[in-house]
Amino acid sequence: MKHLLSPLTIGHTELPNRIFMAPLTRSRAQQPGNVPGDLNVKYYTQRATAGLIVTEATPVSQQGQGYAYTPGIYTDAQEAGWKKVVDSVHAKGGHMSLQLWHVGRISNTELQDGGRAPVAPSAIQAENSQCSAPVEGGSLKMMPCAMPRALDTDELPGIVEQYRQATIRGAKAGFDFFEVHSANGYLLHQFLATNTNHRTDEYGGSIQNRARLVLEVLDAVIKEVGKEKVGVRLSPNFVAHDMNDETSEEMTLYLAKEFTKRGIAYLHIAEPDWAGGAPLTDAFRSALRDQFKGALIFCGNYDAEKAEQTLAKGLADAIAFGRAFIANPDLVARFKQGAELNTPNPDTFYGGSTEGYTDYPFMDGSPSN
Repeated sequence: MKHLLSPLTIGHTELPNRIFMAPLTRSRAQQPGNVPGDLNVKYYTQRATAGLIVTEATPVSQQGQGYAYTPGIYTDAQEAGWKKVVDSVHAKGGHMSLQLWHVGRISNTELQDGGRAPVAPSAIQAENSQCSAPVEGGSLKMMPCAMPRALDTDELPGIVEQYRQATIRGAKAGFDFFEVHSANGYLLHQFLATNTNHRTDEYGGSIQNRARLVLEVLDAVIKEVGKEKVGVRLSPNFVAHDMNDETSEEMTLYLAKEFTKRGIAYLHIAEPDWAGGAPLTDAFRSALRDQFKGALIFCGNYDAEKAEQTLAKGLADAIAFGRAFIANPDLVARFKQGAELNTPNPDTFYGGSTEGYTDYPFMDGSPSN
């Protein structure tokens, strides 16, 4: 595991290893107000040995929420809650990246202010897709995504502003990095993809136009915190949430070139195969490596051996692990020692309390540090 366990400098920050914690929606924010609480502090602090923790996707506004109990970054209480998380992780020597999220059409009127329709680049409903709403007692209710309304052109500066304000709050909370979530079928990805963006203004049509909003958001984030603290997540060939982009890999390479022009710190690629998309080839990875000159991170169904091989080939700089980090707060130590991994329990992935969240045992049998 010599590559996985070696340090990595991203931007101006030296990270202790290349075993990153992927963004993982867990739906356990404190209520009312979707505020990170003490339970979230413990969960992230348990995993502070990761080279970099990417937070669960964090809504930049109530409009950007599509799932119950996801902690936001648009109120004073949420900002203060995240500061407690970050301070605790930093005290353990860890580093965190705030993933900035707007779900777009993957929402329902029950989650929107005033029962309004969700927003999207075009008024196209996500078929066979679900979001979640809270029910009394703290459980989740799954429901179909609602028909969205198309954002007017003059509303798009306001979307950019949501990301900018969230970045300002995240900086005050002390985050080391800021990841613009442009993947997995959510709002920014909806603008990128051919089947969800049917616009006829300057934000639709060509690859350059469909990429415009992502780059405007990115530029706003960079202006607030500096390019050396900014990353982006993309998901080429992603097909869940009713996504089908005819130019997905071409768009990814175009954006990678634009990211290099801006000198951002990292590009985080979500592999498509777990959702049924066409797997990425090494040829595409090499082309991506040629276009993007920052740190390149891949995520999706990796084990330690596959991750080590990918790093050894020079195709990536770090690998992010999701379910392995859910069940193994000491994943880095387990990889280092070649220890057996705990098995995650999917029944406790979303919602609930400590069970399946902070009670997975460490190697010594202890449920916490």
